[in-house]
Amino acid sequence: MDEGTATTAAGQEISQMSFEQALAALEQIVQQLERGDVPLDQSISLYERGEALRAACQKRLDAAQARIEKIVTGADGRASGTQSFDAES
Repeated sequence: MDEGTATTAAGQEISQMSFEQALAALEQIVQQLERGDVPLDQSISLYERGEALRAACQKRLDAAQARIEKIVTGADGRASGTQSFDAES
């Protein structure tokens, strides 16, 4: 990821990020914290943002899994379509 993208992603609202953007931002934070060259106060802020990014990614993964589990199968056992995970059964 180039610096321009990293800077934009670092300041972007998490709810506006795609899963891939949030994951890339989280990976960048982990790398910064692992290097250990970030001042304490900034480390705490990075950790807080990282936790928010992790939670957002997990929420999206859980939603994707729920959608996959709602694949409707026909009488022959083959997938015959999909059903939204929030649709009433």
